[in-house]
Amino acid sequence: MQKRTLGTSGLEVSAVGLGCMGLSHGYGPATSKDQAVSLIRAAVDRGVTFFDTAEVYGPYLNEEVVGEALAPVRDKVVIATKFGFTFGEDNKQQVLNSRPFQIRWAVEGSLRRLKTDVIDLLYQHRVDPEVPIEDVAGTVKDLIAEGKVRHFGLSEAGVQTIRRAHAVLPVTALQSEYSLWWREPESQVIPLLEELGIGFVPFSPLGKGFLTGTIKEGASFGGDDFRSKVPRFSQDAIKANQVLVDVLGRIASERRATPAQIALAWLLAQKPWIVPIPGTTKLHRLEENLAAVSLALSQDDLEVIESALQAVQVHGDRYNAAMQARVGR
Repeated sequence: MQKRTLGTSGLEVSAVGLGCMGLSHGYGPATSKDQAVSLIRAAVDRGVTFFDTAEVYGPYLNEEVVGEALAPVRDKVVIATKFGFTFGEDNKQQVLNSRPFQIRWAVEGSLRRLKTDVIDLLYQHRVDPEVPIEDVAGTVKDLIAEGKVRHFGLSEAGVQTIRRAHAVLPVTALQSEYSLWWREPESQVIPLLEELGIGFVPFSPLGKGFLTGTIKEGASFGGDDFRSKVPRFSQDAIKANQVLVDVLGRIASERRATPAQIALAWLLAQKPWIVPIPGTTKLHRLEENLAAVSLALSQDDLEVIESALQAVQVHGDRYNAAMQARVGR
């Protein structure tokens, strides 16, 4: 497995990480703990050293799974988790909360569930407009001084927030959506990350499964699958966006690869400090994703992809209104 360094931080990770959310949260019923632990350990065996979780995934369940799976190899892996919410008495209501006390409370819980004494990379999951980002960065800076955290990250933050946070405490990585069907970060975010020496960790690098080519017109999603609430997964949007998957399929066929591998290889080719974190519950998909690391796209390949995609217009918003209100702040 190739390695990459997130920006200028010195934090080295596998070129592709594993997004663990879907094992416990967001895409339907949780995978059994035994199956989830087995998949995470299979990733370790195949060279993955970068694992992404959050307290909100479950809530709490995913951190427990990740902690159990990685305990035997804790000194060989990088664990990223996130704070930024409280959950109400039923653990279902997500309320933004990045007050310093809440950050500390969340970190103590994450350390316990992850069975570790230090979090390698701690993200603010979503920007809290009620708490100055300087206070957030200052709290994490204190946690780093106390040895409980090693690196600071932001998720789905806007450029001004990134710059303000970085002035207080160097930001190691930004985690945000980025893929062949969501390229908005290219306009302002990626240039800023390059300027400041911040790594980029794209989540949903396969378009929440759409870029694999396995989601067809007529597909339906259960109420516990958040795609059921995403405009981009409406029937009309799925039908309209099939043209993007068709383009990927043609390119993949020419390269004797899969659409997912082309999508991941394209991301890896954008910048040497980009580390995508595709998620899966299936071993064969894990192996498919990891094989993208050795699929080097030439400049000619990238130009062919760019040219083909210029004729493709992606339909549907990536979030509903409530979700969209929490990003880009």
